[in-house]
Amino acid sequence: MSVEAPADLKRRIKELLVERLKLDRAPESIGDDEPLFGPDGLGLDSIDALELVLGVEQEFGVKIENEEVGGEALGSVDRLADFVVARGGSPVARPT
Repeated sequence: MSVEAPADLKRRIKELLVERLKLDRAPESIGDDEPLFGPDGLGLDSIDALELVLGVEQEFGVKIENEEVGGEALGSVDRLADFVVARGGSPVARPT
């Protein structure tokens, strides 16, 4: 049985995408199932993927071990949220 990722986790992932990758769009404009890579989605590239992997590791405390895992986990916000939940990740407290 899979556990659906909470909406607040998906929101935080969208914020992470916009902040880390300096995207010129609002987080709420990113669809949960919108592809992150390629012309039919956000159009991210390999440099963006490296930055996103680092951001996910820092923000949620989960490691994307290799390109194969990353290719699956970084498919969309939905898939990344499911990956974080499956790995037991949670947002790391930020210093205030």
